[in-house]
Amino acid sequence: MTDLAPMSASLKKAIADADTQAALEAVRVSALGKKGSISALLATLGQMSPEERKEKGPAINGLKNEITVLIEARRAELEAYALEKRLAAEKVDITLPLRPAPAAAGRIHPVSQVIDEITAIFSDMGFAIAEGPDIETDYYNFTALNFPEGHPAREMHDTFFFSPGADGTRKLLRTHTSPVQIRVMQKTNEPPSAAYLTAPIDPPIRVVMPGRTYRNDSDQTHTPMFHQVEGLVIDKSSHIGQLRWVLEEFLKAFFEVESVKLRFRPSFFPFTEPSMEVDVQCDRSGNEVKIGQGSDWLEILGCGMVHPNVIRNAGLDPDVYQGFAWGMGIDRIAMLKYGMPDLRAFFDADKRWIDHYGFRPFDLPTLFGGLSS
Repeated sequence: MTDLAPMSASLKKAIADADTQAALEAVRVSALGKKGSISALLATLGQMSPEERKEKGPAINGLKNEITVLIEARRAELEAYALEKRLAAEKVDITLPLRPAPAAAGRIHPVSQVIDEITAIFSDMGFAIAEGPDIETDYYNFTALNFPEGHPAREMHDTFFFSPGADGTRKLLRTHTSPVQIRVMQKTNEPPSAAYLTAPIDPPIRVVMPGRTYRNDSDQTHTPMFHQVEGLVIDKSSHIGQLRWVLEEFLKAFFEVESVKLRFRPSFFPFTEPSMEVDVQCDRSGNEVKIGQGSDWLEILGCGMVHPNVIRNAGLDPDVYQGFAWGMGIDRIAMLKYGMPDLRAFFDADKRWIDHYGFRPFDLPTLFGGLSS
């Protein structure tokens, strides 16, 4: 029987030097396999006398158990190292910035934002919101609004007409949102899909009407399609003093200033009498127009008392009811408030422009939280 110490030292070194699972398995087979060195020693126990077996047996089995434990321990080390190496190769750096979520990356168009701001202000003042169709009849767009046939004011609107229908009449793209005034006063009972008011309104009437309008005009401050908002109040005792108060309160809230000064100038609109253009106090000394300060004036909107013929055309008695109306360009007041120099950029679909001027989707305008906060 050979001395076990050299064999033990050799196997321990081979186990420690094994740097792969395959190398360790080769050491195990060379020691504990059927033809391994330790297995060969165990095979000699049957040829020994009882005294020799009693002396050598525990030593050989002890060596076998020790080598088995060392092999298993080394195998565990190699498995842990392999796992660590794999994890290092497959790990994801969670410190890298994520792509922004759609709600964070998307932007609300300034026109949509300003319509929401207008809605918030007038809703707080007790006004309902009304809408009407973009494609209108000549009656609603002109005749009912006191534009007689052949009236020169019709030519001022540069109207887009459609081809004549089977009955010879031509529909058109509305040139202003004023037709909605007639529809509201007539309490038009259209199906819900028509998107007018959901229910008829009886006087007193207080509505604002934002929407798209169309005229054949295009330059830095005009586009063939633009947005307007009009307001209408019909009551038995409405007057110009109330109109002035409504406009002042709206402009203070919209431009987020403490006070505004307005200047009313005589004008002409077929659907109002008297008719007025309204200028607002402003400061033009810098690179932007500042509303509510300075000594300059800027035309901001048109208004007037609703013409008795319009009230009569809508089916109401002008001897009982009177009212006032006003209208302004949504795109224009958006340009004034947010410093946009060119109206045409509103419709260019330039992502850089909307990223700069757009609003985050969840920044809903409220009077208590700030319209443009």
